[in-house]
Amino acid sequence: MRITRLLPALAAGVALAFAGAIGAQTLNVVTAGDQNMVDYVNNYLGPKFEAMNPGVKVRAVGTGPGDAGSQKIYEKLSAQQKAGTAAWDTDVAVVHQRGAATMVGDKLLMPYRNDVAAGKLVSRDSAKNALGANVDGYVLPMFHSQIAFAYNPDLVKNPPKSYTELAEWVKKNPKQFGYNGVKGGMSGVGFVMGWVGANSGLGDKLEKGPYAASDKAVIDKSLAGLKVFNQNVVMTPGNAGTLDMLNRGEIAMGPVWVDMFYTWVADGKLNPKTKLVLPAPGMPGQPMYYVIPAKAANAALAKKFVDFAESPEVQAQGIVKQFNWYPGIDPQHVQAKLTPAEWNKLFTDITPAELARNGRPFPLSDYFTDIVEGYERVVLK
Repeated sequence: MRITRLLPALAAGVALAFAGAIGAQTLNVVTAGDQNMVDYVNNYLGPKFEAMNPGVKVRAVGTGPGDAGSQKIYEKLSAQQKAGTAAWDTDVAVVHQRGAATMVGDKLLMPYRNDVAAGKLVSRDSAKNALGANVDGYVLPMFHSQIAFAYNPDLVKNPPKSYTELAEWVKKNPKQFGYNGVKGGMSGVGFVMGWVGANSGLGDKLEKGPYAASDKAVIDKSLAGLKVFNQNVVMTPGNAGTLDMLNRGEIAMGPVWVDMFYTWVADGKLNPKTKLVLPAPGMPGQPMYYVIPAKAANAALAKKFVDFAESPEVQAQGIVKQFNWYPGIDPQHVQAKLTPAEWNKLFTDITPAELARNGRPFPLSDYFTDIVEGYERVVLK
């Protein structure tokens, strides 16, 4: 998931941005992430919801990219909680996994999933588990982003289907696989996380815990294997750099964000023959979550809004067609709302079953830190 452009900071006077039109009921949405997240609500979701609900005005403001954006939302809600405010001025928030986990732990969110019809359309573990924290009932994924291998089928006739096969493939095809390490973008970080998951024997423990500092030795051992692997690969200059080198034929395969891949193809920046594969036992992706604060002033309207935003039609037309993201609800509920061509574009290379099986969350934050620090200590030394 690429959320990179800075947004204006959420000012101390943010409540002024929430001032609704006289006589209208204003639904206040605060979203972490890129400007496109704010635009999606203000320009697409909001007008559609307003048309269905006369007298309602939807207002969205942004708090900035990455976990820092979710942290600002946390700080705002926490301040109102500590002040004993009876009705909080955020009705719906869009946050990252780490932010949602912290907010649930601090009792800042309302358990609403069972109150909306769309709650029955989600079965992936990401609707229950956020980096090891139990968020079941408190979140609904707005969308899923996913990292996968992109490859040139003219150069790679039988792409590796697992990390084990990849290790053998690079020995036979040196300098044809490229990735961007742990400092050049999250597609490279995701590749490293997937490598450790596949080669450490820690499996689900990395994602669900319990965390044990003693596992650092096991992580380091798997990273020693990655150092050997790196002798036969190309280090690319960032997320876009991997795609650019693929397009120029400088590498034949590398990890990319799926939404970025399809956007590049649509924009004519990437050979349309390029394909995707999601290797076993999996690679990380990440959802963004719709959440409702515990004391949202317009809680009933907030539930109605999220239910609308998670409906199959909106997920198809907004999330899939506009952004090339995987839907937040289970894909089979969206298929009927897309043309065969639209569905096939997103799910031919990686089927919904493969996505459910091999689309994994990032590790727990402590393991995440151990892996990144271990990479810098073991692989780069």
